Amino acid sequence: MIKTDRKWAIALCAAGVALALSGCARDPEKRSVSELAVSGTKSMFRTDSDMQTVLNKFASFDAKAVEKITAVEARQQPTIADAVKGVLVDEKRDTTPTALVPGVTTRDITVPGAAGALPATVYTPEGAGPFPVVLYFHGGGWVFADRKVYDGGARGISKQANAVVVSVDYRRAPENKFPAAHDDALAAYRWLSKNASAVNGDGKRLALAGESAGGNLAVATAVAAHKAGLTEPKHVLSVYPVAQSNTETESYRKYADAMPLNRPMMLWFIDNVTKGPADAKDPRIDLVHADLKGLPPVTVINAEIDPLRDDGAQLEKALRTAGVSVERKVYPGVTHEFFGTAAVVKKAEEAQMYAGERLKADLAK
Repeated sequence: MIKTDRKWAIALCAAGVALALSGCARDPEKRSVSELAVSGTKSMFRTDSDMQTVLNKFASFDAKAVEKITAVEARQQPTIADAVKGVLVDEKRDTTPTALVPGVTTRDITVPGAAGALPATVYTPEGAGPFPVVLYFHGGGWVFADRKVYDGGARGISKQANAVVVSVDYRRAPENKFPAAHDDALAAYRWLSKNASAVNGDGKRLALAGESAGGNLAVATAVAAHKAGLTEPKHVLSVYPVAQSNTETESYRKYADAMPLNRPMMLWFIDNVTKGPADAKDPRIDLVHADLKGLPPVTVINAEIDPLRDDGAQLEKALRTAGVSVERKVYPGVTHEFFGTAAVVKKAEEAQMYAGERLKADLAK
């Protein structure tokens, strides 16, 4: 199913990769004092100073290696969102979401999923509406995290795109194996395409967005909606998506022990999500081999220090081959999960602004 040595991958984590890693120069003699501060791990990568501050805070939580615990235990672990809040507290700044992203209000609703109601949060920007609507899917490898953990990304998109964002909690594995999350994502989009007015939205101006596993769901849902003849989304935003299941890419090898996402974690995610090798090859997971023809314009955002960086590159190539308009941007010096850290990481703010511009351009049509 996955082209790697699982025993070797688990050994990596046992060697200490559960800590967040600092930045690393190619020449170890040129490392800064701040980079050496957390050099107890096997290898290091050069990160921007503000990203490193978040990683240091995350490392201070001393979380357990995800691949060594159960899914239930993993859901109790600290997150990058917790690290951002910790940095804000250290800097004596207001941690209230409305203070960090003014002009966006929220309310909780439920939307129909494939097997029952799904909790969702509606983010609404200032103004009268009706607004364009973005259906957003959180990350977490389809196993942990939820819409609350990924509040920073969804809230930022609402602000920057001047759109209503509906962030949905789909069913998670291993309790609900593939394709449960994908079925829920399509069901939520089907409902939204017919009921956008319920969230003060314009049903003719829809988009899909997501981060990591959610970035996969955004593209997979666009494919499914096209095949089902549903209202076509105007744009798809896919942030560091899972786009295939082969962990032998250059970025998987180079950043095998990176944090907050590493290669052993991805193996653990896929083991939890799939029922067998066929699931990993299903085009809803293996997007680079899906039929991508007919999709709307796509924006792919990647972090440099991320095993999934090359997934984004492969997805970009596959989309171009399919004749889809696509633009991809890689942000150097940041890691997986950076997109939602705009309160404390400059490049996250820049990425959210870029995403907002891309969405607005097509949602205005």
